[in-house]
Amino acid sequence: MIRSSKISNSLLAAVLAVCGVTAGVNANAADKVTVQLKWLPQAQFAGYYVAQSKGYYKAEGLDVTIKPGGPDISPVQVIAGNGADVVVNWMPDALAAREAGVPLVNIAQVFNQSGLMLTCKKASGVNSPKDFKGKTLGVWYGGNEYPFLNWMAKLGYKDTDIKILKQGFNVDPLLQNQAACISTMIYNEYWQVVDAGIKESDLVTFFYEKEGVASLEDGLYVLESKLKDPAFVARMGKFLKATFKGWNDAVKDPAGAAKIVVAADMSGSATEKVQKRQMENVAKLITTAGTAKIGYLEPTAYERTVKVLLAAGSSPVIKKDPGKAAYSHAVWNAAQK
Repeated sequence: MIRSSKISNSLLAAVLAVCGVTAGVNANAADKVTVQLKWLPQAQFAGYYVAQSKGYYKAEGLDVTIKPGGPDISPVQVIAGNGADVVVNWMPDALAAREAGVPLVNIAQVFNQSGLMLTCKKASGVNSPKDFKGKTLGVWYGGNEYPFLNWMAKLGYKDTDIKILKQGFNVDPLLQNQAACISTMIYNEYWQVVDAGIKESDLVTFFYEKEGVASLEDGLYVLESKLKDPAFVARMGKFLKATFKGWNDAVKDPAGAAKIVVAADMSGSATEKVQKRQMENVAKLITTAGTAKIGYLEPTAYERTVKVLLAAGSSPVIKKDPGKAAYSHAVWNAAQK
């Protein structure tokens, strides 16, 4: 009986130990984070895919779901409907959404340079912005039109001076001569034009950055109310920490990043050659990569963007300055721990 009692006690201890271990595992279960991208899987978002592929999120105790975007997906609508914890978006769209009632807050600014430009055929007669008058210009909408509208207002053009073609997310209008100029990104559509057979020497490009109307592009945004929760701030701090590691790796190794992006593209349309080239151009927009400042939103850059958006003539993107409430360094600071 004594022997049997000892066995029972041992079994009880073992059971309790197992329960304790199980409880511990559950207590330390990975925190879930869902990030909504602005577009389909491509090197524009390499940092997130690299962080996931290399286990950086897992190492921070996170279970991250990366949701691709697309032509019919609005990051603002997704986060407003609680479909994501954080979204990748351009600041013009984010600030316009904030003014419209969706209180987005920038918690990190990965791209600190703009890659947006207008690409024109020399044969169309466009050599400088003064040649835009009377021309058809392709413009992306869905939040991407704001920098363009501001630029036209700055140039003094009225609605009747130019014809705007609501451009799909392709380069067909330029290839088919439906527009003199189209919207392109230096890391994507510009090269689609070149790959289609048009020589770079036959093109004229106007970078928004150089024209003084650039606004901040790929940044990370969350709902303002969530920042009141210390646990959320800590979780997102871990997310940023891992994400920055992913971006640093992607910038350092474009070929390796391209392989990871291609593997993440379920459509099978992405190729390593194209994604490597895209990553090389994306790297130019992240000048803080490899430094302690990566992802830090410079207040002066924020203020410059706000100023640009307020100055769009009779149709400003935003009607009033949102002030410092539209961005927070709290999560970025948490990522430094």
